[in-house]
Amino acid sequence: MRSVLAQTNYAAERAEREQDLSRPFGWVSLVALQHLATGVTTVGSAKENSLVLKHAPAHLLELDVYDGEVLVRVADPSLKLHGETVTRGTKLSAAENDGSALTSGSLRLWLIQRGDQRYLRVKDSEAPALKHFHALLWYAPNPRYRVAAQWVPDVVPHKLKVINKLGQATVVSVPGHVEFELDGKKQSLVPLEANAQSLWFVFRDQTYLNDTDQGGRFLTVKAPRTGLDHVGELEIDFNEAVNPPCAYSPYATCPLASAENRLTVAIPAGEKRYKP
Repeated sequence: MRSVLAQTNYAAERAEREQDLSRPFGWVSLVALQHLATGVTTVGSAKENSLVLKHAPAHLLELDVYDGEVLVRVADPSLKLHGETVTRGTKLSAAENDGSALTSGSLRLWLIQRGDQRYLRVKDSEAPALKHFHALLWYAPNPRYRVAAQWVPDVVPHKLKVINKLGQATVVSVPGHVEFELDGKKQSLVPLEANAQSLWFVFRDQTYLNDTDQGGRFLTVKAPRTGLDHVGELEIDFNEAVNPPCAYSPYATCPLASAENRLTVAIPAGEKRYKP
């Protein structure tokens, strides 16, 4: 196991993660999350706006939410979408990729949807948190927390109740769970997402009491080669557990660890709690 552990370049992976978080529009640059209720929402640096953004023009944007659509009523000339000036009547769609962002100066704005609610997400490359971002904290890699596990398909798909940071609950259907042993105790985890290539977990262990993020951490592992329809072997490397975006901004909407994924053991491996 020690030789296998050595083959993983944790230093490079961790440096890459730090670089990704600290890029101009990474998660650390997230500065606002504005709920879009039915009616008009105004955005800009003027204090009378619904959403006040320090680095925006006085009146950057007016949005009208009506009959299930989000339309632009007024836009400052600096506001672009796909490189083109945004005009009155432009309909916004909920998408979270870089190419779908509205742009103005140091700002990027997205329409996102959580449950049946819509929000305006804003990132700012001049965000104070980004300017003061510092090195992440990690546990030293430990082979003890690279464990053999077994994928167990469920006869009836597992219904996992997931609550996000906004308090919204959704139920997702997943085809199975993993079982493993740690500190002599049998443990199990249910992935939030599962496909032929990977399993994605949101879990919490007892280190949350002092050292790791209280809402849980994210971990992606390779799916078993036998596929998700059959019992199969896989490896879970807790040394690669990372914090959710909510660890770096109060405006993120992360899923929290579900009841099934709150482990009764401490796993001092992976990323520690971020301390601004």
